[in-house]
Amino acid sequence: MQKKTRRRKKDKVLDVLGQISSAITGDFYLDDILKLIVSAVAGVLSSPISSLMLLDKDGNLKIKSTQSVSRLYNEKPPLKIGEGIAGKVVKNNKPLVVYDISREEEYKYKDIARKEGLASLICVPLSVKGKAIGVLNCYTSSPHKFTRKEIVFITTIANQAALVIQNTQLLVESKIIQEELETRKRIERAKGILMKEKNISEEEAYRLIQRYSMDKRKSMKEVSEAIITAYQIENL
Repeated sequence: MQKKTRRRKKDKVLDVLGQISSAITGDFYLDDILKLIVSAVAGVLSSPISSLMLLDKDGNLKIKSTQSVSRLYNEKPPLKIGEGIAGKVVKNNKPLVVYDISREEEYKYKDIARKEGLASLICVPLSVKGKAIGVLNCYTSSPHKFTRKEIVFITTIANQAALVIQNTQLLVESKIIQEELETRKRIERAKGILMKEKNISEEEAYRLIQRYSMDKRKSMKEVSEAIITAYQIENL
C-alpha cells in the first residue's frame, strides 16, 4: 500500500515538473507560470498555502503569487532582507525548515498563521547567479517533518521559478535597450533634417526637438518621428 502511495506521489511530482517545464518553454505569461508553480507545490504537498515572494526595487520582500484565497495572508506586510524567516533565507541564500512556526521567534505574523491554521514551513530561496531574488514558501496545516525528497522537489521548483523570472527580466531589459536605441536613431535622424533645413547647429537642433517635446507633452521619439515623416512627405 505504501509503495503504491509513494509511486503515485512520484508520478505526480514528475507530472508537475513536466507541466512547469512546458509552461516555461511555451507561450505563457510570467504571472501564469508563477501561479502554476505555487499551485503545483501546494497540490503535491497538500499545502493550505504556498507562496512566491520577490524582492522589489526598494529591497522589500513581497508576495508575487499564491494559490491562497486568504485575504489576511495575501495582504500581509512585506519583509526586509534579514527580517523573518523569508528575509533570512534571502539574506543567507539558504533554505530553512520550521517545524512549528508558532514557537519560532524569527517568524513574523504569528497571528495570521494561527488564524489560518498554519503549522510547519519550508522556505527556499530563488537564486540567480548566486544571489537570492525571492523565496518559495510551503506551509502545512499540521506539524510536518519535510523529507529530503520533499526538500529536493521544492528546491527544484524554486530553481525553475528563478530561471523563468531571470529570463523574463532579461527579455524586458533587452526590449528597453532596443527601444532606447531606436529612439536615439530617430532623434539623430531628426536632428540631421533640422540642421539641413534650418541651417542650425546640432546642439540647436537637439534643443528645438527637446523644447517642442516639452511644450506638446510628447516624447522626443514621437517628435522626431513627426519631423522625419513630414520631411519624407515633402520630398516625395
